Amino acid sequence: MRSPAATTLTAVALSILVTGCGSSAPRAQTRSTTHASSPTEPTTTPTAVTGTSVATTTAAPSPTTSTTIPAPASTSPPIRPTATEAPTAPPTVATTPPALLVSRLKGIGSAQQVVAVAASGYGAGTATVTAYERDANGWKEVFGPWAAYIGRNGVAPLGAKREGDGRTPSGVYGFDFMFGVDANPGVRYPYRHITGSNLAWDDDPSSPNYNEWVDTNSASAGASPEQMNTTPSYLYGVVIGYNDARTPGLGSAIFLHVSHGSSTAGCISLPMDELLRVLRWLDPAHAPRIAIGTLDALTS
Repeated sequence: MRSPAATTLTAVALSILVTGCGSSAPRAQTRSTTHASSPTEPTTTPTAVTGTSVATTTAAPSPTTSTTIPAPASTSPPIRPTATEAPTAPPTVATTPPALLVSRLKGIGSAQQVVAVAASGYGAGTATVTAYERDANGWKEVFGPWAAYIGRNGVAPLGAKREGDGRTPSGVYGFDFMFGVDANPGVRYPYRHITGSNLAWDDDPSSPNYNEWVDTNSASAGASPEQMNTTPSYLYGVVIGYNDARTPGLGSAIFLHVSHGSSTAGCISLPMDELLRVLRWLDPAHAPRIAIGTLDALTS
C-alpha cells in the first residue's frame, strides 16, 4: 500500500511528462528572458520554458552597412544580329570589251571567214593563229588562239618574200585547194590525194611550171622539186594563194599544213587536230582569207 507522499510524487511526474510532449493543456509555468545586445552580437530570445526544458532561437546580427558584389562577367558569345537581307553589291563599272583582231585587219574585203596569223616581230619563228567568222551579228572568234610555226626566219615584210629565204610572206590571201597523204578528211574544198612520189611541187624559178603542183610522170617539175609524199607535214594541208601569178623568184609552195615540231621553210604549220578543225571549217562559199604578218603590220 502506497504512502500519501509516493502518490503525490507520481502525480507531479505525470503532469511534467504530459506538458513536455506538446499537450494543449495550460502551461504550468512560462518565463521570457531578453538580453540586450550590441549591433555586433547576436540576440538570443528563449521562447518558452516548460517544466525543466528551455527552447531558444538565435537571430543573425543586423549589418550596419550594405555591400554590393558585382555580377560575374558573362562568358556567353555576343549575340549577333540576324541578317535579314543580302549585302549590297558594289556598283559595277561598264567596260567595253576590246575589239577583235579581225575587225582591225586590212584587205579582207567581203570575207566571212578569216584565219589571222600574227607574229610578234619579223624575226620570230612562231605566230598565233586565230580563226574568225562573220554572220548577221558581226564577227566572232571560232578557233584559237593557237601557237603555230612559221618560216625559220620569221615573216617577210609585205612584198619582200623571195624564193629560198626561209620567210613566210606577209599579206592577205585566199586558198586554192587542199591535199594530203591521207584520204580526204571531209573538207569542202577540192581535195588532191597524194598517192606516190611522182607528185611534186615545182619551186624552180626558171621552170615553166614554177609554183605549181606537178605529176612528174607527165611533166617536168624543174630542178630539185619538193616531194609531196612527205610526212607528217603533208598528211593534210591547204595551198595558200600566194604568188598565184607564178612570178619567178617571189616564192612558191606556201601551205598551211601539219606541224613537224619546228619552224618551216616558209609555210605555216599547226598540230594535226587543230589543223583538221580549220580545214573542215573553211568553206569556199564564204570567201575565206588568211591574213599573215606581224601584229603591228596587220593592224596599222
